[in-house]
Amino acid sequence: MSLSVLLLALHNLFSFLIRLAALAVLPVRHSPPTAMAWLLIVFFWPLPGAALYLLMGSTRLPRARKIRHEKAMRLLRRIQDKPRRVDPTPFPPVLPDHAERFARLGQKLGKWPVVAGNRIEFIHSAAGLFEKLAEDIDGAEHHVDLLYYIFAADRVTRPLLESLKRAAARKVECRLLLDALGSKAFLKKHAHSLQDAGVQVVEALPLGRLFRRNRVTARYDLRNHRKLAVIDGRVGYMGSHNAIDPTYGGKAKGIAWHDLTLRLEGPIVSQLEGVFLEDWFVETEELPPGRRNGIFDSPKGDFLLQAVPSGPAYATENFQRLVLAALFEARERVIITTPYLIPDDGLLQAMEVAVLNGARVDLIVPEKVDQRLVGNAAEAYTPRLLEIGVNLFRYQPGILHAKTMTVDGRLAFFGSSNFDIRSFSLNFELNLILYGRSETSALLEIQEAYLAHSRPLGMEEWNRLPLWEKGFMGMAKLLSPIL
Repeated sequence: MSLSVLLLALHNLFSFLIRLAALAVLPVRHSPPTAMAWLLIVFFWPLPGAALYLLMGSTRLPRARKIRHEKAMRLLRRIQDKPRRVDPTPFPPVLPDHAERFARLGQKLGKWPVVAGNRIEFIHSAAGLFEKLAEDIDGAEHHVDLLYYIFAADRVTRPLLESLKRAAARKVECRLLLDALGSKAFLKKHAHSLQDAGVQVVEALPLGRLFRRNRVTARYDLRNHRKLAVIDGRVGYMGSHNAIDPTYGGKAKGIAWHDLTLRLEGPIVSQLEGVFLEDWFVETEELPPGRRNGIFDSPKGDFLLQAVPSGPAYATENFQRLVLAALFEARERVIITTPYLIPDDGLLQAMEVAVLNGARVDLIVPEKVDQRLVGNAAEAYTPRLLEIGVNLFRYQPGILHAKTMTVDGRLAFFGSSNFDIRSFSLNFELNLILYGRSETSALLEIQEAYLAHSRPLGMEEWNRLPLWEKGFMGMAKLLSPIL
C-alpha cells in the first residue's frame, strides 16, 4: 500500500469518526439550531470543522472567570448597601404598574434597579463625542474609567488620548479596559505610550493561543462589546460608538458608521461605574481602593433609567428576555434600529405577537453592511419578517450602527447590543432602559430622522433577486446560530 493511499484511508477514517462523534455530542451540548449549524460544518469539512468547533464551539466561560465575576458582584453589592452621602429622596422612582413589573424583571436579570434624577444628552458625531469626553476628562479630579470594544489612535480619538495623558500627569487615576480582539492593533502598537504616561491599560478577555487556554481565557469570539466611560463617578457615557474614526480606517470603502452615544449625569452613573468595576475586577482581581467607601451619586434631572448588563457570565440572556417581554406588551408602535439583525425564534415570535396585537413594527437596518456573510444571513430573514407584518427599511446615508428600540412611545432600549444571536448570548453588552414618555421622546425623534433617510423594502424587491443570490443567503442563514 502506497503512502498516499494510506494517508487517504486514515483521512477517511478520522472524518467518519469525527462525524460520528459530532452526532453524539453536539445535539446534547447545544440547542437544535446551533447543533444543526455545527453539524453542517463538520459534515462538509470534518477535520477543519472539528478544529473550529474546539476553538469556538463552547459558549461557557472558564470556571475561574465565573468565580471572579460572582466575587465582583458581591463586592459591588456591599458598596451599594453602604449609606449614601446624598439625599436619597429620588429613590425609589414612581412607576406605573406595567412599568414596575418590567423594572423588577430588569433588576432580577441585570441586578441594577431603576433610578430617578438623571440627565441625558444624545451625541451623534464621533468627533463631537471624543472632544466632549476629553473636556470632561480635563475636569477630572479623582478617576477616569474607560471600557471599549474597539479603541484606535487616529485623528478623531487624538483629543481623548491627549486628555488621558494630561489627567494621568495630574495624578488622576486613569484606567482603560480594552477588548483584546477588537483593540488588538492598539494594544500592540499604541498602548505603551499611554502606559508610559501613567494610564493603566488592561486587556479584556485576553486571547489564548489557539487551543491553549489559561484559567481565565475564553474562546476568542466571546468578546467584551461594551462602550462606556465614567469620570469621577459624576459623568458617564455609553452607547454604540467605538473609539475610532467613523470610517473605521476605510473598512467599508470609506462609508461612515452612524452611531449614537448618551452623556449621562445623575445616579445612573453609579450603575455604569459598577459595570466597569465588575469587568475590571474580573481581569485584574483588583477593586480600586478609592471606590470601597461607596459609589456616590446625586440627582441631576428627571429621567428614569436602568442599566442592564448582559453576557455569558449571567444565567440568562438578559437583554433578549427584556426585548421579548417589551414586544409582547406592545400595542401601538415599535421602532428598532440595528446594524445586524439575525433573530432567534423567540425574537421572531415576539415581533409577530406585537403585530398581531395591533402594533406597527418598523425595523431599520443599513442598506450596506461591512460583513458579507453576516449580511447575507440577515438578508435571508427578509421574507419571514415581511410575512409576519414587520415593516422593513434600509438606511441610505451610511452604516447605521445605533442600536435602539422604542415601544409605544413610553419605553426605550439603548446601548451596545445588536438584535442578533451573538449580542444576545455571546458578547458582554451594556444597555439602558428609559422609562416614560419624556425619556423616550428624544430617542423617538432620532429614530424618525433615521426613517426619513431610509427606503422601504417590500416582497416585490425580494422576489426579483436572482435564485443564486437567494441560495447563498439561505446557506448563510443555516450558519446564523453561530455567526
